[in-house]
Amino acid sequence: MSHPPAAPGAGMVADLEGPFTRVAKLAEAAGLPEVSLGTSYGTPALLVKGKSFARMKDAETLVVMCALEEKDMLLELDPALFFQTDHYKGWPAMLVRLQAIDDASLTQRLIAAWREKAPRKLSAGFPG
Repeated sequence: MSHPPAAPGAGMVADLEGPFTRVAKLAEAAGLPEVSLGTSYGTPALLVKGKSFARMKDAETLVVMCALEEKDMLLELDPALFFQTDHYKGWPAMLVRLQAIDDASLTQRLIAAWREKAPRKLSAGFPG
């Protein structure tokens, strides 16, 4: 039996599944409402009401949505965990080094990113 050829970038997505599983499990454990799994820019992503709030950039890096003021503070406070490339300068998103961040800190980033993209009424009803 022959298999259809893999879609372009399919190998990259497969490489991201392991690290993304951790991210998805933490979001689920946090009890974030209305979260679904999807893709953004061709990589695995977490969405709230269809809007991406976290996505894999590569096997070591997660992109999370973040208020610009908070982003600037976090980039300065902990550059071992949080960084940006020129592409993300001026945008409400930052990069997270997945191998360096512990589960509790990553969960807090996921909750903050979810709040950035969740509808106001849904966010207001979430106690976390």
